[in-house]
Amino acid sequence: MSAQLARTIRHEALDGLADRRLHRELAYVGGSWTAGSAGESFEVTDPATGAGLAWVASLGAAETASAIDAAQAAFAAWRTLLPQARSAILRRWFDLIVAAKDDLALIMTLEQGKPLAESRGEIDYAASFVEWYAEEAKRVNAETVTSHLPGTEMIVRREALGVVGLVTPWNFPCAMLTRKAAAALAAGCTVVAHPSSETPLSALALAELGERAGFPAGVFNVVTGDAASIVGALCLDPRVRAMSFTGSTEIGRLIAGQCAPTMKRLVTELGGHAPLIVFEDADIDKAVKIAIDAKFATSGQDCLAANRIFVQRPLYDRFCDAFAKRVSGLKVGHGLEEGVEIGPLMHERALVKVEEQVADAIAKGARCLAGGARQGGRDSLFYQPTLLVDIGDEARIMQEETFGPVAAVTVFDTENEVVARANDTEYGLVAYVVTENGARQLRLGRALEYGMVAVNRVKITGAPVPFGGLKQSGLGREGSRHGLEAFTDLKYLCLDAA
Repeated sequence: MSAQLARTIRHEALDGLADRRLHRELAYVGGSWTAGSAGESFEVTDPATGAGLAWVASLGAAETASAIDAAQAAFAAWRTLLPQARSAILRRWFDLIVAAKDDLALIMTLEQGKPLAESRGEIDYAASFVEWYAEEAKRVNAETVTSHLPGTEMIVRREALGVVGLVTPWNFPCAMLTRKAAAALAAGCTVVAHPSSETPLSALALAELGERAGFPAGVFNVVTGDAASIVGALCLDPRVRAMSFTGSTEIGRLIAGQCAPTMKRLVTELGGHAPLIVFEDADIDKAVKIAIDAKFATSGQDCLAANRIFVQRPLYDRFCDAFAKRVSGLKVGHGLEEGVEIGPLMHERALVKVEEQVADAIAKGARCLAGGARQGGRDSLFYQPTLLVDIGDEARIMQEETFGPVAAVTVFDTENEVVARANDTEYGLVAYVVTENGARQLRLGRALEYGMVAVNRVKITGAPVPFGGLKQSGLGREGSRHGLEAFTDLKYLCLDAA
């Protein structure tokens, strides 16, 4: 931390921004940009080079309380605003995000490290939630109930919960914020968001665009700084009626515990440990492409990443050989370089975890067919795209979420066997299946204990989809009309009409 918020950093890549006002370093509270009471800051760096990008305002519990004050004060007017008016503001936010796509993608690549093409794709994805909920805002309708009491009329309607706390991760710094915020705002709630301190610049740029779109002061707040004090204040304040969190299961449990005394609504998208199951009847080229896309997007730093790849024995050797060739050909480098497919990991802790998992797997008999080491020296955050095969279920990488560019492949014989192994985890976010057998596709869709199942493809998410998992992978759903309903309460009105 630094007490000198006024210091500036000039990263030459930021000169590529068409709109320099999107590069914000102050938090956004109550319609104003603020350095906080202490004027402290923290540095945001480019994980590919270590170069500084910004010194961002470091706020704490006191400023979080001020943000909650602002959100609470703005709530009454925002929730009573005609849904069409809320929709119009969200639509303007969407238009501004789309217009700023290249700038937002550049900011994301610099602070997060993902290849620029992936960042552009994420901005499209992020904007889609704003567009979706701009329309859904107009469809939060009341319903009538056929009365069971004589001389009465019964109405059930959805009402906005109130102030909502949002905690977003570093791997998808735009999409996770818009998926949560657009739903809450469309429902009539006001928002206090806390982005990861590794990637706060994307959230602040979205706040700048939200201000331009016309969000009234206090409706949309972004509080940057120390996670423990900010999130703790959000969890403990009874005025915050719901918390939405995306991150690890471990932190999700802590947040759930902190929210219990105030009985908050919880929406959580937590860890994943996705299986990818390739049956002997699969088209091998399709299976390898699916495996590449499902494992190595965002350099493997994705809760949807295929962490455990099960291949049926008759196809196993051919699949491993073809997969190894594709993994070895993946281009590693800075996300702004042409053709780069694998960027840096977010921080040293992530890289050390990957190194430990790879060493453990090899010590327990796995073979490394590609990669297997850090790339670029001791201080580098790049890890070679890696393929480990012949892995036993006792290896750490088969038990823990990986969050890195390491594919773990193991063999199976029967359908019942692989279903049991795939389900043998506390996680239940997504599973992938590759087979041409239609009956098996339906059987696996039922048998796999996951909130989402992808058959013969990788991309399955989007604004109309109820995104979420089972077991320890989270509570509730984001996206779709169900994502909006999470930020409302049902109210029942019984009228004496006699």
